Amino acid sequence: MSRVRVRDWSGRSGLAKVDLYTRGTVYLLVWVALLALTLLMLTRPVRTGAHPVAAVGAPLLAVANGVVSTLLARQAMDAYLGQGPVPRRLVGRAAFMTALATGTVLWLAATVGMKGMLPMALSTALVPFATAHCLIVRRRTTVLIHGGVLALLGVLVPLTGRGAAESLVTLGTVAFTIGWLAFTARVSMWVLGVMWELREARDVQARLAVAEERLRFGRDLHDVLGRSLAVIALKSELAVQLAQRGGEHRALEQMTEVQRIARESQREVRDVVRGYRGADLRTELDGARGVLGAAGISCTIGSPEDGRTADDLPVEIQSALAWVVREATTNVLRHGDAAQCAIGLTTTFGAAVLTVENDGVRAPAAPGAPGTGLTGLRERLAALGGTLTAGPAPGARFRLTARVPVPAGGTPDVPRQEPPAPPGGTDEPAEAGGAADEPATGGSTTDERAPGGEPGGTERGAVV
Repeated sequence: MSRVRVRDWSGRSGLAKVDLYTRGTVYLLVWVALLALTLLMLTRPVRTGAHPVAAVGAPLLAVANGVVSTLLARQAMDAYLGQGPVPRRLVGRAAFMTALATGTVLWLAATVGMKGMLPMALSTALVPFATAHCLIVRRRTTVLIHGGVLALLGVLVPLTGRGAAESLVTLGTVAFTIGWLAFTARVSMWVLGVMWELREARDVQARLAVAEERLRFGRDLHDVLGRSLAVIALKSELAVQLAQRGGEHRALEQMTEVQRIARESQREVRDVVRGYRGADLRTELDGARGVLGAAGISCTIGSPEDGRTADDLPVEIQSALAWVVREATTNVLRHGDAAQCAIGLTTTFGAAVLTVENDGVRAPAAPGAPGTGLTGLRERLAALGGTLTAGPAPGARFRLTARVPVPAGGTPDVPRQEPPAPPGGTDEPAEAGGAADEPATGGSTTDERAPGGEPGGTERGAVV
């Protein structure tokens, strides 16, 4: 049996052990006082000098006071930790039993003497209730209650035949005992409350980490599969048209490309699951030109004269802007009837700016649930202190602009226009990814940035 108990104790967590120890300490204070009061009620002066009914009833009353105070202590500790209120009836019963036990002690002190035992008897009669009740009221209320009890005892103790000096000693002993033990109980529960709050904070942190990982996974999966599916749909449609016109060989080439993209998408989905998914800006720029060219959209890419700025950007900024290129390209393919698309990458003092602008703007769609494409981009950029704006531009065009701060030390570059890729070009598309739920041909301009005493107050327990 002892081995089972030891194993059960070893199997508890550290917080569970502290919780059990703290609660046990409070119960110990109550029952030590109960035991001391019971023994005092069984001493010879009480047994021989008191009425037989009082001699028998006083110890039983002491036990009853301890039992009711124990029930109050259990409810009070739960209430202090925010685990439920304390019934008012229980508080009233405990207060009544404490008053009855205290009155019995004073009556016995007046009738049988109890020389030298009155300070201890009064303290042990009051400790069980005082220890539990201090957990469900404010500290100021506890001090006021203790002061009222001491004032009342200051009137009643001299009536038992004690002199001024003995009365002062009795009052001092009672004040110190109930005050110190109430303070001990409250501090012990405060420490336990802090530990529970730390445990809850760790649980919340773990849940937030899981939620963040789910968001990352969903965002990356959205970005990875979106453009792949758009390209697959485009090339499959082209293959069907070629097959209908008798161009089986070219249709076979398109379906072979579809197969390659599908396999590449499988690899990228596995990368997303492992958490190692990234994007290369130069690759995405080349891939966007190839994909748009294959769809018959003339694409121009503005880049610095020497072409080094994109490659010299920090890896995190390159990856974030690469996702922007991927998502914007998907938007152009899925949501517009574009004939031209211009992608520009420039650096100003302290910032890298990527713009994607296309024509062929459709009429705005009916309002609906917001998509996750641009929302995911804003989250990526916000993590770097960047912003994303998207909305109509002059000339029935649509413009998406991403701006990300760059570490100091860079110099501004003047972009130049590269010649557009011919429609129907054979450039290979970039790595599969990037879906768009928000059309790149309409919508309002937006600019989102990343947001940069005793536990539980002075009154921990609630009484109902």
